[in-house]
Amino acid sequence: MQQTLTLYLQLPLFRRLKRNALFIMFIVHLLLYLLTLPVIMSLSDDDDISYHRSPLLLNTQGGLNTQNGEVEPAVKALEARQDEIMRKLYELKAAVEGLAKTVTTPDADLDLTVSSSSSLSSQSPTSTTFRGTTDLDALLGKDLGALRDIVINANPAQPPLTLLVLHSVLCQRYRVLSTVHVHSSASSVPPQLLSCLGPRHPDSYARQMFQLGFTLIWKDVPKLQMKFSVQNMCPVEGEANVARFLFKLLSPYPSDPAVATLVDSWVDTAFFQLAEGSSKERATVLRALNAALGRNPWLAGPEFSLADIACYCCVLQSASASSAPTNVQRWIKACENLGHFGPAKLYLK
Repeated sequence: MQQTLTLYLQLPLFRRLKRNALFIMFIVHLLLYLLTLPVIMSLSDDDDISYHRSPLLLNTQGGLNTQNGEVEPAVKALEARQDEIMRKLYELKAAVEGLAKTVTTPDADLDLTVSSSSSLSSQSPTSTTFRGTTDLDALLGKDLGALRDIVINANPAQPPLTLLVLHSVLCQRYRVLSTVHVHSSASSVPPQLLSCLGPRHPDSYARQMFQLGFTLIWKDVPKLQMKFSVQNMCPVEGEANVARFLFKLLSPYPSDPAVATLVDSWVDTAFFQLAEGSSKERATVLRALNAALGRNPWLAGPEFSLADIACYCCVLQSASASSAPTNVQRWIKACENLGHFGPAKLYLK
């Protein structure tokens, strides 16, 4: 069924209809037909399929039809078939909701879907304790019956290593349904970026089993974009801002305004000077890092923070690690010992 749907999506006609509500309705009806046809064909003419228990299951007194005090095998079989249909319809409803969100997002108008879902990551355990709550309702507000989708458009020429690291940490804390897609505007994507979120999870078809959806779309965009509330179309631009949003799902920002400002300052320094600055600017930042790390084990004080994640990734991405001063070299090793940075190091290899 998945292969058939993929072939339909690659036809020119359906590429033009992707933003049309009729396309979504077509997908819904096609999936319903393909999913329920084998079960319906296996039923007899007397079977009554509905969203409620079949009348065949009840006798004239309103109880279950029994044979010697036990439910008849035919009735049991029919009940099992109806339960299976209801289970598949529920899963299909969740899948179509996710598909509709993707199709109705202009920046996620996909022409080619490649690698797929991962999650419930089996990353190595870490010694860092994030103190934030794991209750997403408390963090994001209640959203009954829908998977909270984080959709990120990123340019493969500028892979967001910070977000890959944060994704791996999110997978340790939440049940995350992770998906990688390629937009037609991205001419070539390295293989390691197609699998940057890990292998397909065996339960990826059952969206209701997950707490977060993390969709990464490789696309030719000038600046990284994130849409969390797809219906309201509220984009967040820039890797630094998206990293701040994701980190708050793991741990609250420091309550001390001075420490919070220090974290933000290091994050901005990482992306504007380490990642995009000249060699002279990078050398200046490395000296500042060395001085700060001579006073504290981490950049914002005694605790690991987003500042460490952002600066570590930008130091590696700018190829400045080999020429870093002593305190920075020690800090790099301390970061790597935490086990969070496997995705970033894997890409750089």
